[in-house]
Amino acid sequence: MRLLLTLTLLLLGSLTTQAQGLKKAFKFATFYAAVNGGNSLSDDNVYSLNPNGTIGYDVVTTPFDYSLTLGLRKIARLGYENKENAFYNGTENSFSDAATIGKVKGFEFLFEIDYSRQFGVSYLDQNHFLRYVGEQFIVKIEYVQDGFADINYFESSQRYRYNVNKKLSFNLGAVQRFSEPYGYNPLENEIFPYSNIAINEGYSHDFTTDQWLNLEGEVVANSTEVWREVILPQVLDDYVTQERTKLNNTLGHSLVVGFDYYHYTKTFWLHSWANVMPYHLKSNSEYSYHSFNNNEQWVDYSGGLILGYKVNKHLGLFLEGKYNKYWNRNWHDFSVGANYVIF
Repeated sequence: MRLLLTLTLLLLGSLTTQAQGLKKAFKFATFYAAVNGGNSLSDDNVYSLNPNGTIGYDVVTTPFDYSLTLGLRKIARLGYENKENAFYNGTENSFSDAATIGKVKGFEFLFEIDYSRQFGVSYLDQNHFLRYVGEQFIVKIEYVQDGFADINYFESSQRYRYNVNKKLSFNLGAVQRFSEPYGYNPLENEIFPYSNIAINEGYSHDFTTDQWLNLEGEVVANSTEVWREVILPQVLDDYVTQERTKLNNTLGHSLVVGFDYYHYTKTFWLHSWANVMPYHLKSNSEYSYHSFNNNEQWVDYSGGLILGYKVNKHLGLFLEGKYNKYWNRNWHDFSVGANYVIF
């Protein structure tokens, strides 16, 4: 009986400790779910000339834009950041989330999924990361999917941190990235004008009427000119996406070196960071990026800058942005402007 009581007390103590640890880990964290929407492009009237000489008329309608967002975040706001709204609605865009080091030491995290439709095209964006910032070490695990930029990868890094002072620090370490084989081009060995690809995919050409038909036998182009200018590019885009998804993801190991700088006062602040990957271990994979880069090294990098200056009580200037270049693919965001309080 005593043994059972002792084990019960130990179990309760363990559960209490875990519950307290879990409560501490999620303290100040925010879960949010939101739907945002609005009208898109206005209807567009399209005219065309039919083979019999008559005028064809059609209306191109773009469905309304919307976004569905689901997220969980625990990231301490920096001195220059203010929570704009009473609630998170998924439209927030904080450039500082991409920084290597946050405001506080310890664990911080962000898990966000955003499914959106813009101008009739749907995208899936994901940004998940868990980072631990210590006095001398930084560990970060991140997953990024940007449907608009067509980039998708998993990344983890382990770095040693050297603090020059309270504002500036440098870091050095290793990065592991797991992604699709960027650099692979399934059209590289094909022969222009690539119509054979479309034919192999089920499209056909009626030489009598010069019409092009899809897999269901529907006319998609009334002439070869329209086919080459409008339809074929989309067919090739779908083909490239299809062939890329057939390949397995590749794992790469890289050296990374970076810095973080943060200075803040009520009238001037500067926050900047950069990460450079100048060296990458060669892989035996047929589809590693080395094989598409003449087996030579390349440089990947990312960075950000947030600058604010209140010239006086009326005028304020700001510049914010981040830039990424991985596997010769670029994606970036920026915002620059001025605020003037009239009275």
